[in-house]
Amino acid sequence: MSKRLALGTAQFGLPYGVANHTGQVGRHEAGAILAHARDVGIDTLDTAMAYGESELSLGEVGVERWQVISKLPAIPPSCLDVAVWVHESVLGSLARLGIPKLSGLLLHRPQELLGDQGQILYRALSALKEQGLVAKIGVSIYGPEELDALCPYFRFDLVQAPFNIVDRRMATSGWLKKLHQSGTEVHIRSAFLQGLLLMDEQRRPASFQRWQPLWKEWHRWLMEQALSPLQACLGFVLAQPEVGRVVLGIDSLEHLRGILASADAPAVVPPTMLASQDLDLINPARWSLT
Repeated sequence: MSKRLALGTAQFGLPYGVANHTGQVGRHEAGAILAHARDVGIDTLDTAMAYGESELSLGEVGVERWQVISKLPAIPPSCLDVAVWVHESVLGSLARLGIPKLSGLLLHRPQELLGDQGQILYRALSALKEQGLVAKIGVSIYGPEELDALCPYFRFDLVQAPFNIVDRRMATSGWLKKLHQSGTEVHIRSAFLQGLLLMDEQRRPASFQRWQPLWKEWHRWLMEQALSPLQACLGFVLAQPEVGRVVLGIDSLEHLRGILASADAPAVVPPTMLASQDLDLINPARWSLT
């Protein structure tokens, strides 16, 4: 199952995530993480131009043998030529990473495709494929409703979306199956809801206490199934045949080893009562941690 995992590297450039208590990953630790991941068959890295020093860190460690996926940030307000900006942004990304080509390039703000510059932006992405600088183009989304708006007009090779035991919208909307059937590769992120599903009651931030009935049911079900939170989360997402890669944010070698120890967890079918449509819970962009 480890071959279906991808390393998320936001932590290589930023102190990222609600469950991250160790801060940004240092260069030495990043090298150890990548070396061990390669040894067990992981071959894909997920990064972004907006992830602080992530691309630079990866380039210094060396990622020539990896499939690297990066993401374009929002078009800057000062941009006068979108096509030139896209091309120069990708060249900068490749220079920082020290590689000749990206395996994938995603839009961090895919709604820009529906704006005045949308067609120009899409043609610029397609041109990168034609030039051999990018193998696949696509979007990173927050929810399936974005695909409802985008897919009638644009064709994507790759879509990255959140999906976990609490947030099952990609499956219930039908988009997980539709993308797979159309030949679009699906990478899912937030398998642990940024670590929220792995926390015990004492560590979970107070701002999440309003969903206490869900957490109580979650821990009751885990005990009933004799599963760790890690096993349950991985067992659920890896059981979906439509999922090509599961992107997991790693902040230490120990963290990676713990995940790998649970990567062969049995397939699980969690009760529907653990799923939520509450965007204040399932969309980290709406979290208030104060």
